[in-house]
Amino acid sequence: MFSSKKRFDNAFKTAKVIHFDNSSKFILFSDCHRGDNSFADDFANNRNIYFHALKHYYTEGFHYCELGDGDELWENLSFEPIFEAHKNVYMLMKDFHKHERLHMIWGNHDMVYKNPNYVKKHLETYFDPIEGKDAALFKKLKYHEGLILKHRDTGQELFLTHGHQADTWNYTFWKWSRFLVRILWKPLNVMGISDPTRPAKNNKELIKVERRTKKWITSKNNIVTIAGHTHRPRFPEPGDIPFFNDGSCVHPRCITGIEIENGEITLIKWVIVTNEDGFLKIERVILEGPEQLSQYN
Repeated sequence: MFSSKKRFDNAFKTAKVIHFDNSSKFILFSDCHRGDNSFADDFANNRNIYFHALKHYYTEGFHYCELGDGDELWENLSFEPIFEAHKNVYMLMKDFHKHERLHMIWGNHDMVYKNPNYVKKHLETYFDPIEGKDAALFKKLKYHEGLILKHRDTGQELFLTHGHQADTWNYTFWKWSRFLVRILWKPLNVMGISDPTRPAKNNKELIKVERRTKKWITSKNNIVTIAGHTHRPRFPEPGDIPFFNDGSCVHPRCITGIEIENGEITLIKWVIVTNEDGFLKIERVILEGPEQLSQYN
């Protein structure tokens, strides 16, 4: 059984490299856990916030990096009911993909995307009821365990991954976890009982995962690392171990993410607020930053 260090090393070694500069723009989301719009679909409560935010980033020319657990494929048997439940989201993601601005990482809840044949079979096309035939969705889409954003001018590297490499049970025994979630925790989730085995719901496990991740970062000369998995946003001060976490899209009434723009990094959230006239609107709020990436060396 590989250690978390070896798992991180392998993800880093096989990561796809994307070159960028200070004119490049990226939005990083993870842990959407898009489901089938049932009572167990944690994404459903925030789907309008997420769609509005993603539409903004598409219009503004951002690249979208999804850092794993985008689709909830532990509770759901296949992608098809998830696609039907959130078709508008996938059609927007299709637009990102069409313009080569979609970069996907698999996590433990969508680890089946590690298999390119599975991705080809389920994600390349969808049935269009209007045309009465299959239509293109994510043609030639590739999922990765890691991505490396490499600055063209400075050579600085940012390592993006899901983060479950530091979670032995959810990395190595993910099929057992999936089985337990489908049989036991999904029915209980419908009744309002959360799965206590997830790091996001278990503080002791969360601390262990973060400690192992920071230990690996230190061993790699403090390479900037951005992950998800724990659902807990992290934004270190310059000089600290450069371990960032973009949070999740299943927080109560908000989603969190990380923006990279103008050579800076920012932790943000999108949330529904009320204006002075009592109307609801979706608003972007800065939580931490922006900080110059060059300060994290």
